Amino acid sequence: MSRKVISGLIQASNPINDESKSVAEIQSAMLEKHMPMIHDAGKKGVQILCLQEIFNGPYFCPGQDKRWYDAAEAVPGPTCEKLAPIAAKYKMAMVVPLYERESAGVYYNTAAVLDADGTYLGKYRKHHIPQTSGFWEKYFFRPGNLGYPTFQTKYARIGVYICYDRHFPEGARALGLNGAEIVYNPSATVAGLSEYLWKLEQPAHAVANGYFVGAINRVGTEAPWNIGEFYGQSYFVDPRGQFVSMGSRDKDELVVGELNLDMIEEVRRTWQFFRDRRPDSYGILTEDR
Repeated sequence: MSRKVISGLIQASNPINDESKSVAEIQSAMLEKHMPMIHDAGKKGVQILCLQEIFNGPYFCPGQDKRWYDAAEAVPGPTCEKLAPIAAKYKMAMVVPLYERESAGVYYNTAAVLDADGTYLGKYRKHHIPQTSGFWEKYFFRPGNLGYPTFQTKYARIGVYICYDRHFPEGARALGLNGAEIVYNPSATVAGLSEYLWKLEQPAHAVANGYFVGAINRVGTEAPWNIGEFYGQSYFVDPRGQFVSMGSRDKDELVVGELNLDMIEEVRRTWQFFRDRRPDSYGILTEDR
């Protein structure tokens, strides 16, 4: 019996480009925008749904305005509590990227994972935090400290790797070693220097580790930062590096892919990368240089 999973990715623009609005108003608008799309995913039979990086707000890291600290919340917390009944209603596991407040002044870029009955399974915290023009993330986030966990949902064992993480092969391999069958990469990335890497790095991770990848990006532009166009093109890619489905460049939409998990076994029997690894020779990778 084949193991086929219907998975979905939601890419969306920020409905409020008005810095005079409060953080709470902007978050509320973004959450309300997502709700019909989340329900649509459930109605279409999506079994695992992933939302974009910090889905319930703008990508505020092009600036260094401390008012955005108010956007952080406990994980699990109020947003997970709102989404858990929806997950249970549709029997749809969900990856929910949020701005996490662990304690006063301690914040993380995090993704919560809910199972198909609404149960909170755990969270991943973004490890690699950029600090460069347009992406002042170290002002807002501490580096992740929970390792590279995978989560056994009703339908598949999944992992999460957030945005900038995708440039680092080490964590992608760790997720594979921890049993991930699907790795989700919620992102906020704009047209420019790294756009050509969008369709290169994650298919390479899928091939090197013999798993599926779901890559999500925003669409549109966001004021007041105006750092460029979030170019969408959310997609699924299989363990052979072939695209399963892909979204548009500029539309709010649900991208759906049918993922045949039996392909993982088939591909790994052909490309024995896990068998032929040489961890005894990789010591340099963990040296601080």
